[in-house]
Amino acid sequence: MTTPRKGQAPPPIGRDEFHLEFRKSFADPTFDNVADQIAKIEEIAWQNYKDGHKAPVTHKAGPEFADPDYDLSVEWKATRDALIAAEKLQKDPATASRVLLICASARNDGSCPGEVSKTWRMTLMAKEVLQAGGIEVDLLDLSLLISAYDKHIHPCKACVSTAMPLCHWPCSCYPNHGERQTNDWMAEIYEKWVAAHGVIILSPVYWYQAPAVLKLMIDRLVCADGGNPDPTTTHGKNAEKAKEVELAGWSYPKHLAGRAYGLVVHGDVAGIEGLRRGLSDWLDWMGLIDAGAMSRLDRFIGYYESYAESHEALDRDRAVQEEVRNVARAVANAVSELRKGQLVPPDTGLERPRPK
Repeated sequence: MTTPRKGQAPPPIGRDEFHLEFRKSFADPTFDNVADQIAKIEEIAWQNYKDGHKAPVTHKAGPEFADPDYDLSVEWKATRDALIAAEKLQKDPATASRVLLICASARNDGSCPGEVSKTWRMTLMAKEVLQAGGIEVDLLDLSLLISAYDKHIHPCKACVSTAMPLCHWPCSCYPNHGERQTNDWMAEIYEKWVAAHGVIILSPVYWYQAPAVLKLMIDRLVCADGGNPDPTTTHGKNAEKAKEVELAGWSYPKHLAGRAYGLVVHGDVAGIEGLRRGLSDWLDWMGLIDAGAMSRLDRFIGYYESYAESHEALDRDRAVQEEVRNVARAVANAVSELRKGQLVPPDTGLERPRPK
């Protein structure tokens, strides 16, 4: 049995530092009139932090889990049940086809940028094509992370690198109430991915890389690739138990495999090919199926032109607009063929000699 390595994490913060951190959320003078009430809430929050109230509301897991007596988070169970229901509908041939459109720009006109993104406009182009073809569209606008009140995608904690079974499907790292890591959007985002028959990611390039809002989501989807659907087998976040479970043999289930995908990556100077290739490799690894060469698009818009007129550059580029629509058409065609059983990847049925 391998022993978890220790020695990196700092000790918990003390009461004085907790006070300073807690009160940063109430710096607005309008809170001064309720200072006594805030102090009472702070004391409760301090006790919850000190006592480690990660999942304060639990109930017994029940017979459907390996350890029926384990105290399972009510919030995690609700998310997990929603994914099971979404998967059932997704696999029902009587339901309408559904495509998830992901606008991965961090820019919108509801915050500091003061203007919609070009990515948003291209997302709407794809949406129009899909809906015209009778496909239901679920639109995930990741820019809401910059403008919606208290909405978060908390960072992945990399449990998978300790042992794959420690990474639960869906993620059980959040919410962590004691550490005030709450309002995690991923509970809803997992359901959107599971419900979809196809996914199209539309993204700009930020400094040669994916925008932070997109990368946060990508990292938190690691549990969809090999994640453990039963936290009772590891007794929650017991690292030693998780190592034992993985070393006894783990199947690394791909929970989102079999869905079609398309990509639209755009930039103004550099980085489009690298990001598009990275996204393709990631989706391929998770078992999604590309919708053909025309479904994987990378283009410059307004190459070396001013940022101020970038929307005008998109207005003029009728070819790229039509290429975006072709991505949507390709994914729509792939979804139709997949659901009819007429699109079968050539490597279907092959076993990986090195599963992970």
